[in-house]
Amino acid sequence: MTDTDIRGRSGQDPQNQGRKEGIPLGRIAGVPVILAYSWFVIAAFTVIVYGPVLQANNPYLGVGAYFVAFAYAVLLLISVLVHELAHALTARIYGWPSEKIVLNLWGGHTQFESFTATPGRSVLVAMAGPAANLVLAGAGWLVLTAGELTGVAGILANIFVWANLLIGIFNVLPGLPLDGGRLVESAVWKLTGSQEKGTVAAGWGGRIIVIALVAWFVALPLLSGGRPDTSLMLITLLVCSFLWMGAGASIRQAQLRGRLPLVEAGALAEPAVGLPEFATVADVLALHRDRATGAAPAVVLYGPDGRPTAVVDGGALATVPAAAAAATPVTAVSYALGAGAYVPEWSKGQELIQYLAQLDGLEYAVVDRDGTVTGLLRQSTVLGTLTGKGAGAGKRMFGQNR
Repeated sequence: MTDTDIRGRSGQDPQNQGRKEGIPLGRIAGVPVILAYSWFVIAAFTVIVYGPVLQANNPYLGVGAYFVAFAYAVLLLISVLVHELAHALTARIYGWPSEKIVLNLWGGHTQFESFTATPGRSVLVAMAGPAANLVLAGAGWLVLTAGELTGVAGILANIFVWANLLIGIFNVLPGLPLDGGRLVESAVWKLTGSQEKGTVAAGWGGRIIVIALVAWFVALPLLSGGRPDTSLMLITLLVCSFLWMGAGASIRQAQLRGRLPLVEAGALAEPAVGLPEFATVADVLALHRDRATGAAPAVVLYGPDGRPTAVVDGGALATVPAAAAAATPVTAVSYALGAGAYVPEWSKGQELIQYLAQLDGLEYAVVDRDGTVTGLLRQSTVLGTLTGKGAGAGKRMFGQNR
């Protein structure tokens, strides 16, 4: 019951990816559905907390109250699934491909592949989820009023109505990561022409909602001399921690998107020249001597097909005696680039970030339209432009674990 998640293609096999994050449940309307392992945590929490309450209110249930509590967790799961399917199917109207639906500890999210959104369409896709839950609540109410449901059926029907009503209303609150945050985002986006400003505003809206919830359900009862219900307080703190993290993530992502225009391979690369792999250390030293002023450029080696393959290591180069320079192949003092680790100098923005995320290594050769090496781009430089952080954050951002 979170907001929709918009990401580019991961480049990984979706089936294997699904198994890593949860249990694949198949496809609905062509969209893969994954039950995250974390869902079992919230299911257990529901049984442990709600089971005794059901047993106390309905003594005839006995131990069966815990099975009814588990059925409650399953009904919530179904309600969230319908919510996320509404997002996915509404997005399909605009040709937005849904990569997958993940049902997890916090409810769930629909992950889309990259697409171009507009303020109006973003709102419609976001609001489809809460609308679906309100329709389910209405349908459940009709069933309740049409006949006298008693026992377990009556309990579950009432739970179903109230759960969907609460999910629908809660998700329209005006702050990310809730669906209602898209209303704030789109309104500011429409007024300013900047989606990033809209996302930041909606993220702060989410933080204000967290403060209001904690004040209402925790702080006020304590200040008034009362004692908050332990279960309610735990649920409030869990939900609020999730909302706070989601709001913060939305703000950071918006700030990154706002800096994307500054990320251009040619502008961020340090000067570099290319040499063939069959060159010697003497060739590198001669090239450096030709540069009478300024720092020596980085040296990138290229193979017989003209594609960059390695970078000369300055430290290793300095250890080669002058007398051995002509006989020492330059490959002896170089380290390999990742496969395909070269980019056109005009690459920039989201396209460049997504491409680098698919490559191994922390450095990339930069080439012009003729394929000639003109620079060496470092991952830490790209990250520094986006966030001001170091290369460690770069590994996290580009999804690398090296």
